[in-house]
Amino acid sequence: MEIRDIEIFLTLAQELHFGRTAEQLRVSPARVSQAIKKQERRIGGALFDRSSHHVHLTPLGRQLYDDLLPVHRGLQRSLERAALTAKGGTEGLRLGMMSSNSEDLRPVLDAFASRRPGCNVQIRAVGYDDPFSALRRGTIDVLLAWLPVREPDLTVGPVVYTEPVVLCVSSTHRLAGRDSVSYEDLADEAVPTGATPGYWREALIPARTPSGRPITTGPAVIDGTQLLAVVASGEAVCPVHAHALRYYARPDIAYIPIHDAPLSRWTLCWRTGTDTALIRALAEVAGDVGPLTL
Repeated sequence: MEIRDIEIFLTLAQELHFGRTAEQLRVSPARVSQAIKKQERRIGGALFDRSSHHVHLTPLGRQLYDDLLPVHRGLQRSLERAALTAKGGTEGLRLGMMSSNSEDLRPVLDAFASRRPGCNVQIRAVGYDDPFSALRRGTIDVLLAWLPVREPDLTVGPVVYTEPVVLCVSSTHRLAGRDSVSYEDLADEAVPTGATPGYWREALIPARTPSGRPITTGPAVIDGTQLLAVVASGEAVCPVHAHALRYYARPDIAYIPIHDAPLSRWTLCWRTGTDTALIRALAEVAGDVGPLTL
């Protein structure tokens, strides 16, 4: 079976549409149909069930897809590494992060390094004020962000890890000695603003308590350094992700579990239509390794 025929089969198995497959691979629909028929004759059985409205994999087609996909990916990686070696260079993938907990990603980064030994993952700091703009400007290739991500021009990849939400307060705050708190407790407090877009901020810092009471907004912050400064001064309290306990421990800051906060889910996202082999490889590794539990 020729490599191009393998690509046609795998793409059709994913798209389940002859026209979209032809468009994606820049061949004619007749070429797609011809390649599939040739494969079916060679194998001796139908790979797809076809009707005027639907295309589905047969059990034989599913078996072939599951067997061929990792082989094809391995072949692609081998060819890419050989081309890179021939150029005498190294690849780079810029990963945007809003906090400094890159060590939590170690299982994913190590697995990625073993699959792409010629690639250097470069961590880039991204602010809360508009994290998705870094993707749109092209200053990063892929972003690690908490869900939801509802941007029509961005593709959302696999969940990398999940973690609890805690309340960040001054160590002298009235809530600092509590074993846990509720989002309802925020009705009597101010919380920082500055994170955008609004729906994204709301997932972590709601505008109202569960009973509907408004939560007062405090000073605007765009990164962790500013956030900790306003919290330590007593100007505000703020729901944050639990990795802060390990990466941002300070004597003037306390972290209290929020018992009614759902787990936060962190995902990879990138600009739709601009995914590269490296971005796809990182997403594949994250899907295989994760989601991690922090």
